[in-house]
Amino acid sequence: MNMPEVKIGVVAVSRDCFPESLSVSRREALMKACREKYSNIDIYECPICIVESEIHMVQALEDIKKAGCNALAVYLGNFGPEIAETLLAKHFDGPKMFVAAAEESGNSLLDGRGDAYCGMLNASYNLKLRNIKAYIPEYPVGTAEECADMIAEFAPVARAVIALSELKIIGFGPRPLNFLACNAPIKPLYDLGVEIEENSELDLFEAFNRHAGDKRIPSIVAEMEAELGAGNKKPEILSKLAQYELTLKDWVNDHKGYRKYVAIAGKCWPAFQTQFGFVPCYVNSRLTAQGIPVSCEVDIYGALSEFIGTVVSQDTVTLLDINNSVPKDMYDEDISGKFPYTHKDTFMGFHCGNTAAGKLSFCEMKYQKIMARSLPIEVTNGTLEGDIMPGDITFFRLQSTADCKLRAYVAQGEVLPVATRSFGSIGVFAIPEMGRFYRHVLIEKNYPHHGAVAFGHWGKTLYEVFKYIGVPVEEIGFNQPKDMLYPTENPFA
Repeated sequence: MNMPEVKIGVVAVSRDCFPESLSVSRREALMKACREKYSNIDIYECPICIVESEIHMVQALEDIKKAGCNALAVYLGNFGPEIAETLLAKHFDGPKMFVAAAEESGNSLLDGRGDAYCGMLNASYNLKLRNIKAYIPEYPVGTAEECADMIAEFAPVARAVIALSELKIIGFGPRPLNFLACNAPIKPLYDLGVEIEENSELDLFEAFNRHAGDKRIPSIVAEMEAELGAGNKKPEILSKLAQYELTLKDWVNDHKGYRKYVAIAGKCWPAFQTQFGFVPCYVNSRLTAQGIPVSCEVDIYGALSEFIGTVVSQDTVTLLDINNSVPKDMYDEDISGKFPYTHKDTFMGFHCGNTAAGKLSFCEMKYQKIMARSLPIEVTNGTLEGDIMPGDITFFRLQSTADCKLRAYVAQGEVLPVATRSFGSIGVFAIPEMGRFYRHVLIEKNYPHHGAVAFGHWGKTLYEVFKYIGVPVEEIGFNQPKDMLYPTENPFA
C-alpha cells in the first residue's frame, strides 16, 4: 500500500459554563452514527475526558496519540473552550477538522441548548490567531448523522495531507527538449513536506543492466501475459519490460529512505528507446495501477498530482495531454444531440500508452506510433493503446509557477462512450464550459499540457486538499458556469 491508513480521533469539547452532559450525549450519538454509516473508516472515540481546560487538552492529546490516531476531529458538543480546543489542534501533529453539534429539538432550548453554532465562530477565529490549518466543512454544524458524514468527507482529505508529508518523488533525468512546460521548481515541494530525489538516466540504465537475468522476471512476464491477453501484440519484449519493472520497484525500495510513500517522474525519450530498446509506457501503467504513480517526461508536478489523486480516490489514476480538439464531423456524428455538450465542451485526452489496462475499454501492447515515425519500430515497442473507459472523471493539477507559487485547477466531467478512431491511451472527454476553462484557466494561468485524471467525481475533496495544503483559493481554478465570468473574460464577448 503506497498510501497511509487514516485513523481519526474524535475529541469532544465543552465550555465549563455549559452542561458537560451535552457533549457526552452528543458524542455518543455521533459515534453511533459513525459506526452505523461508516464502519469502513477507522474512527476512535476519545473516552478519557470531555475537554474543558488545558489540562484536559493534554490528557486527550496523549490518549489519541497512544491510540495511534493520525487525524483529529474536534467536536463541539456545545459552545466549546476556544483556547483549549485550538491548543489541541496546535499540538496534534497531523490533519485536523472542526465540527459542531446542531440543537436537537425546540423542546430542549433551556438546559439542552448548546450554542455550538456560536462556538464554531470563536474556534475559527482562534485557529487563525494561532496560524493553525484545519478543515472546516462547508456547513460545519449538524446532527449526529450529518456530522458523521462530515467526518467521512474529511477522511480522504486527511489521507492526502498525511501522505504528502511522507512522500518522496524520484525523478530520472532532466525534462526532454521543448518540455520546459513541465518545469519543476523544487522549493514548493519542500514547503509541502515532499522530498525529491533527482537521478541521471545513466544511473537508471546501469541499474536496469544489473537486473539482466533476474530470477523474478518470468513471474512478472506471466502477470503481463495474463493482463494483456489477446492484446499482447509484442510478446518478444515482455522480458525486457519485466526487467525494467523490477528495476523501478527495487529502486523505490532502495531509495525511499525515511519516507513511506513514493511517486516517480520518468522519461521515455529522446534517448530512452534506442538505449533500453523499448518504451516504458506499459510498465508505467502497471506501477500506477499498483499505487505507485509514474508520470511521463519527468513531469514532477504531474507525478505529485497523480499521487494526490491516487490517495484521494484510492484508485488508479492517469496522466494525459489535454491533447486535441474533437473534429467537427465526429462531433456531429457521435456527440451532437446524444449528449448535453457543445462542441467546445469536448476535447481528446491522450498519452502514448501510460493508462492502466483496468481503465481502458480494450487494450493492445504494441509500438509507439509517434516515435516510430523517426525511429525503427522495434525500439518503440512497449506502449499500451486503447480507448479510455467511459464514465465520470476529474481533471486536475497542482503546479508551481516559475516564481515558486502554488496554484491548482479542478474540473469535473466525463469520458464519453465514443470511439476515438485514434491511437495511444486516449478518450473523448466532455467538461461543461471547457472552452472557457481552457482559455481563462489553463492558458491564462500558464498551465502545462499534462493533466492528472482521477476516475469518478472527486472535485469537492481535491478542492479541500488544495486549500488545506496552502494553495490560495483564488489560485484554484475550476470550470465556471456560464453566468460566472472569469476575471480575464471579456463580458461583451
